[in-house]
Amino acid sequence: MLTKVILLFFGIALWSKWSSLPVGILLTGFWVLDGGFSRLRWMIKEPFVMAILFLSGVIALGMLWGDYPEFGYIKWRRYFAFLVFIPFLSLLNKDRLPWAICGLLIGYSGVLLMGFYQWAIVGEQGIPPLSISYLSFSLMLGIGIILTIYLASINSDKKIKSALWFFGAFLLFLQFNQDARGPLLATLLSTALLILLLYKTKIRILIGIASSLTAVILLFAFSSNSFQERLIQIHDSIELYQQGKYDTSLGYRLAIWDVGLHGIMQQPLTGYGTGKAGSYFEDTITTYKDGRYKDLPEYHETTSYHNDWIEIGMHVGVLGLLALACLLGGWFQTLRAYQLPILGATLVSFIFLSGLTDTFVLYSKIPTFLLVITAIAISWQKEKGTIELGNRL
Repeated sequence: MLTKVILLFFGIALWSKWSSLPVGILLTGFWVLDGGFSRLRWMIKEPFVMAILFLSGVIALGMLWGDYPEFGYIKWRRYFAFLVFIPFLSLLNKDRLPWAICGLLIGYSGVLLMGFYQWAIVGEQGIPPLSISYLSFSLMLGIGIILTIYLASINSDKKIKSALWFFGAFLLFLQFNQDARGPLLATLLSTALLILLLYKTKIRILIGIASSLTAVILLFAFSSNSFQERLIQIHDSIELYQQGKYDTSLGYRLAIWDVGLHGIMQQPLTGYGTGKAGSYFEDTITTYKDGRYKDLPEYHETTSYHNDWIEIGMHVGVLGLLALACLLGGWFQTLRAYQLPILGATLVSFIFLSGLTDTFVLYSKIPTFLLVITAIAISWQKEKGTIELGNRL
């Protein structure tokens, strides 16, 4: 019973930085007591689990030539948060699965209501009381949209299908009214891929859904003040960048990507060591390209490179890039192995696209949310397969 409660509470606690770590440690403790180590050798056969262990090993290896105390900021430790997938999946079974699903739904619903309240009543982006930025909230909405559309497509009940489509439209409306551009673009492109994969053999349905979705997107785009303002900011940022001014969101990203790519080219094999990526930036901008980026720290504190590939490449070089590629590949392979190839392709696409404009895998809440979804989906398919096998026998 205690394990069920932990699984329930984990889905709720992952949205709070104060409770997610203690609950994760508690979950791991229950996994050990539940004989988790005896099942580990079987779990390692899963491509995703192997990829997680490989990624964690590479980041740990990079600490041998890193010097993170010098910089003082250890955001990179969030790479190890992927390890929680192992005990969470291992603890799931037929009796515990409903508790994990309830925890996931309660947590998501609660955060969604808080985010809606912050936007509609308080007039703020994200959820400050939970330290959830507008970027994280937008990513959360994007994942909800993808899952809602996927569930609507596989559901045969017309009422439930309609309710899911309506809910997905509501989430998209909220996302258009957040200031996050990268997550919105990742959501739209991934949703387009999802619909194409779902209905590629049903041309009429595909055209109908694509036309309806395009109309909804245009409606939300023209009616959203936030979206209109962000478009104007993009235009202004490009003009300022061309003038050599980088103190804008877009200009700052282009500048740090420039420095990061330069750093990877200088030391591609090993990177600069786990934790050294940030200090490299601050040491280099004083001389790189005659110091054109030297004033950037005054605009924004350097905590990451706002790109998954540049970030991990700066830490541990080519080995890190390979580990990240294996993570995405293993994620898809595992979901495909459990007859969820379309969902797997869409989620991996979303993660990849989101990681091009921000360090997606370093967002502690959102990747953990996806890990829980993945574990529940795998466990659901396992139980479904058991039931179908029993019926055939």
